[in-house]
Amino acid sequence: MKKSLFRLLSIVTLLLLLLFHKTAYEGAKNGLVLWGSVIIPTLLPFMVCSSAIVSLDAIHLLIFPFQIILRRFFFLSDAGSYTFISGLLCGYPMGAKTCNNFLDSERISEKEGNYLLAICNHPSPMFLLGYAAVALPKSVPVWVLFFSLYMPIFLISIAARAFYGIDKPFHSLSVKKESVPSFDDSLMDSCEVMVKIGGYIMLFSILALSITKLPLNLPRVKGILLGFVEITTGIKAISKTLPDLAGGLWICAAAAFGGLSGIFQTKSVIKNAGLSIRHYVAWKVFHTLLTIILFILLARFQALLAAA
Repeated sequence: MKKSLFRLLSIVTLLLLLLFHKTAYEGAKNGLVLWGSVIIPTLLPFMVCSSAIVSLDAIHLLIFPFQIILRRFFFLSDAGSYTFISGLLCGYPMGAKTCNNFLDSERISEKEGNYLLAICNHPSPMFLLGYAAVALPKSVPVWVLFFSLYMPIFLISIAARAFYGIDKPFHSLSVKKESVPSFDDSLMDSCEVMVKIGGYIMLFSILALSITKLPLNLPRVKGILLGFVEITTGIKAISKTLPDLAGGLWICAAAAFGGLSGIFQTKSVIKNAGLSIRHYVAWKVFHTLLTIILFILLARFQALLAAA
């Protein structure tokens, strides 16, 4: 699937570069500005700090306050708990990167790695508060955004455990010293990942800007389409074209799905053959559907409270 999509993306991007070079230039510049001004300052420090924690074998110190909850409700080992927390706090694609690294270093089993990939890769609270919440219509409270995005994780966890045949908590695996990377190696790996992410953001920014330039008087359709191509550009477009609850609904859906750009970014950090990008995409679609349903229910609940 990755090869087919990448071939299609490469052909489309090449045609855009040749036929609409001004649009392609502007899109590439927008993507690189977004990467340099938002993604690097917010994501790279978390990657470096995470690498330091792993290199110093200090995982247990970070997860200690949440260990009982994560083990009882999510059946996670210590390393799995850290993967889940880092993915939740740092945002795309940090959860997938940590999951892959821990699977390579044999800190987690292949079964736990596939299970984690279903639940650990989400937009961070900082992104939601600093970007998505600002774009929300005034009629949609921020708590609805957070509940719609994060509450489905519990249902996805139950479904993923049933799918992968998990009926008891995972145990922590012993780690060989030679499997723990040095801080310098981890730093270089983080920089390599950031370059890959920047490349995908640039390509999808070209595609996103090209969609906005289409000679079609369908601004709402364009906004929704952009949300499922690249979430930052998409959320901005949705906020301008879709009012009230409809805007909030599609902003939540776009954030839950993560966009095609997010899928390619996730694939770029999954090097281990034990992790399936097909399964990941299926779980993101499931998450998006649950987010839409929960948003509608919460919106109706909020309306009833307002009427009362």
